[in-house]
Amino acid sequence: MDLKWIHTFVHAAAQENFRRTAEELYISQPTVTIQMKQLEQYLGCQLFARVGRRVQLTEEGRRFLPHAKHLLDVHQEGLQDLLRFKQGFSRSLNLAVSPLVAAYLIPHVLSQYVAANPDVEIQVQVLESKHIADAVLQNQVDLGLSRMWASDDRLSCEVMGEDQVILVAPHDGYDNEGAAPLDLEELLARHMLLTYNHPEYWEPVMQDLQMRYPYMRTMLVTQVHVTKRFIEEGLGISFLPEITVRRERMEGRLLQVDCPEMNLPTARTYAIMKRDVTEGRLFLDFFRTFM
Repeated sequence: MDLKWIHTFVHAAAQENFRRTAEELYISQPTVTIQMKQLEQYLGCQLFARVGRRVQLTEEGRRFLPHAKHLLDVHQEGLQDLLRFKQGFSRSLNLAVSPLVAAYLIPHVLSQYVAANPDVEIQVQVLESKHIADAVLQNQVDLGLSRMWASDDRLSCEVMGEDQVILVAPHDGYDNEGAAPLDLEELLARHMLLTYNHPEYWEPVMQDLQMRYPYMRTMLVTQVHVTKRFIEEGLGISFLPEITVRRERMEGRLLQVDCPEMNLPTARTYAIMKRDVTEGRLFLDFFRTFM
């Protein structure tokens, strides 16, 4: 049996049209027809029945289809495993990380880990924090680095680090010596508050602010990097983890505003995994040396 027959069969089953199958696979329609006849002869059954100008899977065809897909999957997995072996990989580590972790926390750690562990093949999925625990539970990844606590009893969830949350405003054009101190109440009178760009700390912050400044205007912006860009353009102010605006503050594009009247929270990074995942645990031990 030729694996090309199986590949063509799976596509033809999805299209139920030999002409479109040929176009999709960049082969001729007669080639599709011949390959399907060869596969039917090999299996000793009819896989397709003609219905006008279309084809339709027979009962035998429907029964064989999941096995055909499995054969292709096994073939692909075999090729990938051989490629990993040729590249020197003997272990694998699958990570799910939040966009904030991917952008600000993990790049340096990951580069050091790769250098120290050349035999580990690493895959990184960037997911919203609210989806990371599910990815770990469903065994899609070995370890999740999230900005949200996972309360599921089937998971281990531990704090990996904390960042101070600060109020950030657009630069006012003054240097540090000539500028008047920035005041939260005045800023809220002139700017919208850009909210809920981080998944965990906003509820207590909003409760505090709404009690103090009930007439403030808000705009929901669900991504930190978008919030920063909006602030730079003068669209508003926001409370963000200090690590996410460190460069912009150093370059003078954003200003930190002191808020002595508020008890500002911290933003945490959590490691989420099942308790028996060895590669995840080894990576966490390595990660801790950088925190």
